[in-house]
Amino acid sequence: MIIGLDVGGTKALGLLVDPETGAMVARAKQSSAGTGEALVATLATMVDELSEGHQPTAIGLGIAGLVSRDGMVRFSPNLPDLVEFPVVDSLSAVTGLPVVGANDATAGTWAESQLGAGRGASDFAYVALGTGIGAGFVVNGQLVVGAHGFAGEVGHMVVDASGPAHITGQQGPWEYFASGNALGRLGREAAAAGRFPAGVDRVDSIDRLSSHHVVELLRSGDGDAMAIFDEFCREVARGITNLLMILDPSRVVIGGGLADIGEPLRAGVDYWLGELMLGAAHRPAPEVVLAELGSDAAALGAALLASDVS
Repeated sequence: MIIGLDVGGTKALGLLVDPETGAMVARAKQSSAGTGEALVATLATMVDELSEGHQPTAIGLGIAGLVSRDGMVRFSPNLPDLVEFPVVDSLSAVTGLPVVGANDATAGTWAESQLGAGRGASDFAYVALGTGIGAGFVVNGQLVVGAHGFAGEVGHMVVDASGPAHITGQQGPWEYFASGNALGRLGREAAAAGRFPAGVDRVDSIDRLSSHHVVELLRSGDGDAMAIFDEFCREVARGITNLLMILDPSRVVIGGGLADIGEPLRAGVDYWLGELMLGAAHRPAPEVVLAELGSDAAALGAALLASDVS
């Protein structure tokens, strides 16, 4: 058995996994708040809980941020207490088990490749749409990690150099236009301009209007919500078009929290890829599919990556 841990900005998910079958035998959740030392203690507690009645041989750790090949978190806007903190070595010392660290989207990509929507595709891109945007790539059947372990940070890819400033200070990154936060902002902008009255009716202040309200009204068939969402899908497709130009994958797997929207997101992105892709009429269209493993992907993928060292 292998333990896979997914550490996000607010929560940590743990899974006990049979790497031969991908079966998830047990799960645990905890807050990821606190210092690096506090987080290691939390993760060690989760490992103990997941190990009850079993003897895991390794731990995989997926973390939101730049995770180097040696397991160090070099940069993470959502987990600043882990930056330059030896979380992998510290967890290994406490548990006595080998620990493999990776970026959470990279881990999720490998899980989808082996057990989910990437099966059967030797070249595909996994795009995780959530509070931010992460990605991972499989090329010729191999997971792309990069020289330093940092491959896949596509949310910070600049798509409008004169665009608005993101929370990172960058101007016009893709994440500003196409993340869950972006969908909420599009809804608020439309409401402020009088183009989303149903959204205004849902909240006591436009500032409280979020992506969840846009999606709720989209599902109810509200025309204004549909227009907002179409604009959002266009921005998602704009960034994916850049990835297609660089890597030419046969399949795009859309994951992350926003993938729960389902077919409207898949179909909207698929449509706009056809509109935005240079030479679209002269090249095979990539297959656009939804991820299959949901919020378990990063922890499951981390476990699969760690199975190689167990």
